Order: sequence, then structure tokens, then C-alpha cells
Amino acid sequence: MTMTITRCEPFQEFATLQHRMNRLFGDIYLRDEDVNGRASWAPPVDIYETDAHDLVIKAELPDMSREDIDVTVENNTLTLRGERKLPTDVKEEQFRRVERHYGTFNRSFTLPNTVDASKVTAEYRHGVLTVRLPFKEEAKPRTVSVEVAA
Repeated sequence: MTMTITRCEPFQEFATLQHRMNRLFGDIYLRDEDVNGRASWAPPVDIYETDAHDLVIKAELPDMSREDIDVTVENNTLTLRGERKLPTDVKEEQFRRVERHYGTFNRSFTLPNTVDASKVTAEYRHGVLTVRLPFKEEAKPRTVSVEVAA
């Protein structure tokens, strides 16, 4: 008689529920579209706006090479995808505990119409992917001088 060992993740349902609630009540401005659990893991991200009126998305992707990361912008959607592989210098039977996530990931974010998709840049450094999304010139605030009528 053989027994199959399955990995139990009791908090996965809670994480999925929390993600759906965040989408329901969250900011529609930059929405994360990966709610179906398609990927085996999802890198954490920070999203913020700079004083120069660019959106910045920073994703934690430690122990990955630049070639393992794909960034695309299409139809007002930014997609980050890639794969983090198990270290090749350690055999699987040598592991005593594995808490970090490995495998493929895929995160998509709906971008506001104010982003200039033709000027998006990405940089990977020290395990952090930084994607800069500049606003279109017409979306940036501008100062208008007011003339005083005599």
C-alpha cells in the first residue's frame, strides 16, 4: 500500500479571501489582477508615486537573474512574470526546511490611462525589480499664471 503525501496549506483560503476583499475595497487606480492563484507564488510589491509624477512599482525578486524576469506593458496592463528556481548546488534530499517560494509567478496590474506606456523602464538590482511608469505630459500638473485685469 502506498501513501501519497500532499502539502496542506490551511491559510491559502484566508490569503485568497483577503486578496479578494482588498480588490473589492482597494484602489481601482492600480489593480492587481492575479486573484485566481494561477501562479505558484506572488512576489510582494510596493507601488507609489514620485514627486516627478511617475508611478513606481518595486517587486522583491531575490536570487533571480535578469534573464528569469519578463516585464511587459500591453493594453494598459503591466505584467511581471518569471521563475525562481531551486538552488542547483543543494540536492533536494538535503533540504530540511523550505519556506521560500520557488517556481513561476505572474502578476498583472491595470494601469491608469495617464501612464505613458512608451516610456516605461525597468531595472533589476540587489534582488529588487523597479519599474518606472511616467505619466503623459498632459496628465502632469502644470502652473498657470493668472493675469490681473486693470
